[in-house]
Amino acid sequence: MLRLGCFKQRNSHVTFRSVLQHALRASNTHHSHDSTLHILRAHLSSKGQRTLCRTVNQGPPHSSFSFGGHRASYSTQPPNPGSRARITLRTRLAVTLVIGSGILGTWLYVWREKQQKLQLQRIEQLKQVAVGQGNFHLLDHTGRRRTKRDFLGSWVLLYFGFTHCPDICPDELEKMSKVVSLLDKESDLPPVQPLFITVDPERDDVAAMARYVKDFHPRLIGLTGTPEEVKEAGTTYRVYASAGPKDDDGDYIVDHTILIYLISPDGLFLDYYNRMKNDEQIVESVRNHMKTYVKLFSN
Repeated sequence: MLRLGCFKQRNSHVTFRSVLQHALRASNTHHSHDSTLHILRAHLSSKGQRTLCRTVNQGPPHSSFSFGGHRASYSTQPPNPGSRARITLRTRLAVTLVIGSGILGTWLYVWREKQQKLQLQRIEQLKQVAVGQGNFHLLDHTGRRRTKRDFLGSWVLLYFGFTHCPDICPDELEKMSKVVSLLDKESDLPPVQPLFITVDPERDDVAAMARYVKDFHPRLIGLTGTPEEVKEAGTTYRVYASAGPKDDDGDYIVDHTILIYLISPDGLFLDYYNRMKNDEQIVESVRNHMKTYVKLFSN
């Protein structure tokens, strides 16, 4: 590679013209510096005698020179095709990511809309077949008039029985009371209201219910009424009840559905527990229902 420094002769600079002519002659064998020689020729034609300092790097990627107080540089390295390929690849990846994100977002939106639509359809179906949509008008064990509306918004465990039941009803009410007590210990769960509706209104008046419920959970409410009112309440939850024949003492047994009902805050039947379910199993079921509850009706 040609290197020219600042040429000096004792007390005077080498003329710009003589140095340039020497450079032009040498350029016949250095075709890679044509652009530089064009610049020098142009300067030669427009300038007269001038001192030149020209420096050329030993090799690529850049060469530079200065003359007349100005500095210029140029690259002798051809463009790197690998760099351009990397930029193109990054661009394609970015575009693919943007398009993919858009497609995924659209799919998620459509999926959520579909799930919401299916959920609404399910709710409408549940409304049509929901048990407990009727109402009841009964007296509690204190003589206060009660309707189903008084318990809307609350979780309810409901049992139908009668106070003269020798064993099954007391056992089931005891189990139900224990379930309520266990659930009360879980502070993150809403309280459960226990209810006991008689299927024997002939004998279970307000006073009889008051004496009976005090042996169980302190929140247990006993409900009674006229035979018609009691029958209406049983029909609402599809409870079977039939009084048997009387004995010599006038006593009788009432055959009835033996189930503990879980009633949602909508006042609808949500689940039931027969005699085979113990208190821990019922607690687990109630807990799960509370966590997955979907409101069907507005109060």
